[in-house]
Amino acid sequence: MKDSAPARTRIPSSVWALGFVSLFTDIGSEMVHSLLPILLAGTLGASALTIGLIEGAAESLVLITKVFSGYLSDAFGKRKPLVLLGYGLAALVKPMFPMAGSIGTVVTARLLDRLGKGIRGAPRDALIADITPQEVRGAAFGLRQSMDSIGAVIGPLAAVGLMAVFLGDIDTVLWFAVLPGIVAVALIVFVVREPEHVERRARLPISRTGLAALGKPFWMVVVVGGLLSLARFSEAFLILRGSQVGLSNSTVPLVLVIMAVVYTAAAWPVGALSDRWSRHRLFAVGMVMLILADLALAFANGAAGVFLGAALWGLHLGMTQGLLAAMIADTTPAAWRGTAFGVFSLISGLALLIASVAAGALWDWHGSQTTFLLGGVFALLSVCALPLLKRGNAG
Repeated sequence: MKDSAPARTRIPSSVWALGFVSLFTDIGSEMVHSLLPILLAGTLGASALTIGLIEGAAESLVLITKVFSGYLSDAFGKRKPLVLLGYGLAALVKPMFPMAGSIGTVVTARLLDRLGKGIRGAPRDALIADITPQEVRGAAFGLRQSMDSIGAVIGPLAAVGLMAVFLGDIDTVLWFAVLPGIVAVALIVFVVREPEHVERRARLPISRTGLAALGKPFWMVVVVGGLLSLARFSEAFLILRGSQVGLSNSTVPLVLVIMAVVYTAAAWPVGALSDRWSRHRLFAVGMVMLILADLALAFANGAAGVFLGAALWGLHLGMTQGLLAAMIADTTPAAWRGTAFGVFSLISGLALLIASVAAGALWDWHGSQTTFLLGGVFALLSVCALPLLKRGNAG
């Protein structure tokens, strides 16, 4: 009798569907994101500090909102409705960007768009953890991150091509960002499925005792992730750095394209590798990549230096973002995963707000070099904090 080889654990089809949802949503979002600093700084006359405030508020709104959406998904035992609401809101507000005639309208649209991202984020990540076997958890989170970043490649490339076709007419190009969101919503409605049996809890850990019940290993991940957020301010400053060294409005989105290409290439393989090797060591290498990115961007005196910095920035994202999600899933009880992803995002959001505002202020007052060098210092602090993860697991 022949021994049959053990079946290879596969990534569930709903994880693939959520990956495509992220891909299409990010195409539209990155088309907007790659042109928004130009719209704000050029057409509407915003300063770097103003852009830093907008980006910091927008991104921290994303991360803070995840606390409440994650909590609700745990309370109701249903994650898909909140995922649909979040992606649907992001699709609905996209037309506001090309219609905007003032900074206030852009800020409103940006905040609503990011509110949608905040609503969907924790329930989506918890849903991935719920439906994915532990043997391929790192690969599943890496896959979603990779597909998200494929959208981040296509989006700025589409922006570059459409800007060339429409002779730099930003408003016309921004209308094209509406279409991918419609596809994403359809995928959620018709393809994504939740587990049939979900553990429900009447009481959730939104109290001092309850938060403590999330466990020391989880809180150590929160500490390291918070330091990372202080080091990793908004990518809008990469675009501004590209403009500073002489890239034109039509070519500066290539900074995000290069970053996203490397992110895409790294996230899934690194996630799969982390299922067999140490997630902590791979994460440490990712933080070293961020330090090198900051140095390259700080001392860049031309397009090549900025492109190198963007590539290293993308490599760091590919080596850290999926791993953080997998580490949260690894260290949290299944019934509280939505809350855990949300709490992690709250802390990261506050840190990101501080980082983006500080980056804008430093840029205006002391120049771009100081901004990136300080980011490198906080990245180094994140590396130094990594032993806390081992202590948390030992405790």
